Amino acid sequence: MRFRPQEAALIAITAVWGSTFLLVHWAMQHSGPWFFVGVRFLIAGLISVVIFRRVLRGIRWRDVGAGVAIGVMIYLGYGLQTVGLQTIDSSTSAFITAMYVPLVPLAQWAVFRKRPPAMAFIGAGLAFLGLLLIAGPDAFTFSLGTGEIATMISTLPIAAEIILISVFAGKIDLGRITVVQLLTAGALGLLTMPVVGEGIPEFSWIWVGCAVGLGAASCLIQLTMNWAQKSVSPTRATIIYAGEPVWAGVIGRIAGERLPVTALVGGALVVLGILVSELKLIRRRRE
Repeated sequence: MRFRPQEAALIAITAVWGSTFLLVHWAMQHSGPWFFVGVRFLIAGLISVVIFRRVLRGIRWRDVGAGVAIGVMIYLGYGLQTVGLQTIDSSTSAFITAMYVPLVPLAQWAVFRKRPPAMAFIGAGLAFLGLLLIAGPDAFTFSLGTGEIATMISTLPIAAEIILISVFAGKIDLGRITVVQLLTAGALGLLTMPVVGEGIPEFSWIWVGCAVGLGAASCLIQLTMNWAQKSVSPTRATIIYAGEPVWAGVIGRIAGERLPVTALVGGALVVLGILVSELKLIRRRRE
């Protein structure tokens, strides 16, 4: 079994992605969700500006349009998920967010009339089942409060982001679209504050440190997604991203949380889902 460099890169950034849950949890004790999302992605955008400052001189309207479209999805997905984490626990959030795993291949089929291979559906189903076990039994007993509804809605832009990245991949400049999408998400986050009545939090090194760390991580994550999904399909990428809660559980274990047996089984199913999808790729190469 051998992963291509693009797939290995997505697995690596999924590990980084999973580790951000703990930092967001800490930050929400000292900051409002939209302020934190805004600052986080503005920092990520400024980092990307420094990295790609040379290619920005030739930016085109189609680069801006593609970046704004993806940035809006990032803003909605991360913003609503962060709002939800204020009132629901991590297991419930993981269960609801996992809905984007089977949603991506279905949305790709419905919108673009591009039916994913059967093995992709099987892999997505195994990964989703694994995520249910990781979430634990409490995930099946939640009531639909504000946090649950916000998190459920967030799965739609998360799925849309993954599909849009694949749609624009290879058609626009990597650096330009990364800068635009991150700055768009950050600006929209801050602009949402007065709309929802959220004020600027008191200064705290905790939310500052988390924002800077997550800003750098977000820049790395989005840059890698934009690059890797030029050759990795949305469905395949989604199955890899499904490993995010597995990594989040590992980080939680290091931080002192105890992982139940069902969560370990769930993690194994997520990995199995990735392997099933890889078998599909191997079969095609042999053909």
